Amino acid sequence: MASGRVSWRGSGQGVSVLRVSGFTLVEVLIALAITAFVAAVAYTGLSTVINGVESTRGVAERTWEVNRALQILQRDLRQFVDRPVRDEFGDQEPALMGGPAARFLLSFTRTGWHNPTNQPRSTLQRVNYVWEEDSLWRESYAVLDRAGSTEPQRVRLLEGVTGVQITFLASIAALQPGARGTEVDTRNWPDNWVVDTSQPNATLAPPAALELTLELDDLGDLRMLYELPPPPL
Repeated sequence: MASGRVSWRGSGQGVSVLRVSGFTLVEVLIALAITAFVAAVAYTGLSTVINGVESTRGVAERTWEVNRALQILQRDLRQFVDRPVRDEFGDQEPALMGGPAARFLLSFTRTGWHNPTNQPRSTLQRVNYVWEEDSLWRESYAVLDRAGSTEPQRVRLLEGVTGVQITFLASIAALQPGARGTEVDTRNWPDNWVVDTSQPNATLAPPAALELTLELDDLGDLRMLYELPPPPL
């Protein structure tokens, strides 16, 4: 079947017919099919590009979140100071403690707490790192020696943390090289740094270093080694 336009011309002797042919139905269908195919290819390519951009953006945002959390922890540990505190029950807590046997994954005193408005407070701050609900949290207190009503300020640093492990090094002299010679062998480091409550008036000196391993649901295991500031001479 053809589509076309028919013109009529009249004359004194009769009528002549001028027939102008157009596209056949098959040609129209082929043209539509080609157009649809080109559109589908273009859409698929555009969709792939958009998905790639979104995936890259998601990875970049996740990397930024992880780096930000680790930088906050590193900043706190670099400013560690050997200052024990009193908890809300009046018991003394060492300057640093942590591990499964402790109240918190990691708890210590740091200096360098900025006071731009000159509030009547110390520049020292007690911070806790807590792992719960598959998240890493940072807690901080407005005072060092807490009362029963003292509540910490709590901030979620990182989500998607499915596991944590922390170990401690007692002294630099106890360092052992790893298998490659350039690594640090942390297999024998204790995973608890707490006061021995079986000993009366026991104290706990801070460790020389600690290793923290975070298991992330999307990036796998991240292993960080932190050296604490040496005690003042």
